[in-house]
Amino acid sequence: MGKAFWIDQEFDRDRDGRYAVHVRKNLDEFEWGDIAPVRFACTAWELATPPSLAPGFVRWDRRILEASCHRNTWDGTLYARVRIVSPLPEELRRSRAWWRDRGWLGWQETFGQYVEPTQQDLARLPFLRASLLVEAPLPLDDLPPEPEGPHMEVEQSAHRAVTVLARELNALVSPVLDQLGGTAG
Repeated sequence: MGKAFWIDQEFDRDRDGRYAVHVRKNLDEFEWGDIAPVRFACTAWELATPPSLAPGFVRWDRRILEASCHRNTWDGTLYARVRIVSPLPEELRRSRAWWRDRGWLGWQETFGQYVEPTQQDLARLPFLRASLLVEAPLPLDDLPPEPEGPHMEVEQSAHRAVTVLARELNALVSPVLDQLGGTAG
């Protein structure tokens, strides 16, 4: 099974890595005083991923377009939202009668990454790009407790939270990517 998410240790190998520095510079993004680790973990994830940190401290498979973590407003639990490039449904691949000679294009790739069409592209051609939206709860068990404030080893706790989230998202999304195979078709 391939990895959907991983921590980019190569880009962040020194002890006071760029993620720790980024967390320290963005302490005002965190909300303090919650007994649950959810808000802290979500903010740590946001700071570890593009566009907040580019390239991300957390990296993901090229078929993943975006990945975010959220606090469920219903019960305060943690859930993830991951958008994945997907092939067109079989009903659309079976016959191209629906194309009507319009020259439909699917997902475009630049340097191996799936990209949205530019405004210039959209002025000339129609695009039909399929994607899957994964929304699922994530366990809280291994998340570190939220620090009591910005003075309490925030960088280490953020690093631990992001590592746990990457592991849980890997377990959730990797089987989906494996089943889809390597291309958007």
